[in-house]
Amino acid sequence: MAGRFAPRPTRTTVRGGDVAVPAGVPRQSAGPGRVRTWVPDGPLDLGLVLGPLRRGPGDPTFRATPDGSVWRASRTPAGPGTLRVSVYGGEVRGQAWGPGAEWLLERLPELLGAADDPAAFAPRHRVVAAARHRRPGLRLTRTGLVLESLIPSVLEQKVTTVEAYRAWRLLVRKFGEPAPGPAPGRMYVMPEPRTWALIPSWEWHRAGVDNKRASTILRAVRVAARLEEATGMPPEAAQARLEVVPGIGPWTSAETVQRSHGAADAVTVGDLHLPGIIGWALAGDRDADDTAMLELLEPYAGQRHRAARLILLSGRVPPRRAPRMPVGDIGRL
Repeated sequence: MAGRFAPRPTRTTVRGGDVAVPAGVPRQSAGPGRVRTWVPDGPLDLGLVLGPLRRGPGDPTFRATPDGSVWRASRTPAGPGTLRVSVYGGEVRGQAWGPGAEWLLERLPELLGAADDPAAFAPRHRVVAAARHRRPGLRLTRTGLVLESLIPSVLEQKVTTVEAYRAWRLLVRKFGEPAPGPAPGRMYVMPEPRTWALIPSWEWHRAGVDNKRASTILRAVRVAARLEEATGMPPEAAQARLEVVPGIGPWTSAETVQRSHGAADAVTVGDLHLPGIIGWALAGDRDADDTAMLELLEPYAGQRHRAARLILLSGRVPPRRAPRMPVGDIGRL
């Protein structure tokens, strides 16, 4: 029986950024759009590269379609844009619509890991080497956008992923705008900074977002231009700038620059589960804390985020000792 059905993705593999992108021949999308083709210099797994950008299966800014394409709706410096990416025969084809189309196509190679250097990574543990062998197409994405990763990361602070994904979905659909072009149904571009700042307090509450997280987002969008400037900084300096905003700490800043900068060494510290997962996979220590996790990852200095992703993708997790954290909904109060 074990071999008859494909295994369901676990929470760990989802955290590792694995999105199922169906194999198939991409179809030409309706509408003119702008087109760019690009040939990567090595293996490229579209689901692995772009997976970390999806915030839950119902993310209105992200869609993987049966024809093997990935769609993203983004708010770029040039305005909203929709990007469709597909890979066939070793060639990447990007098609974009909206005011931000040119900006999205110009940065298509970086989005798909062209600025990343997987060859710089040397596995030091068997579990890491095995995961890398099974996932040769893993590259680290670089979006060049800060707020689109920062805001959902703030929503994920101190709550279950189900609660955070729900909040992101509700807020983007209610206050964002429909994605330009022939995007799949119900795709939206996230709100612009001023719109985030004008969301009434009761709408945050209805989405299940407490005052602390909502206030952090409001403080961030007031200095949105300064935060977006951080894309031109090294990841460490970018994290320092983000952490100037009250409510943004090392966990949130690392989760942001991993996506905005493709930061190969940005380790997520302060996470409830990650130290135990890495401790279990590398040393059999399910009670590892941040200090122990950083010691175990020290051989991967400069590539610690990549090592952590490979460990998450390996599926090696300690046995569960307690029930799942209950999903709350302050919107019902």
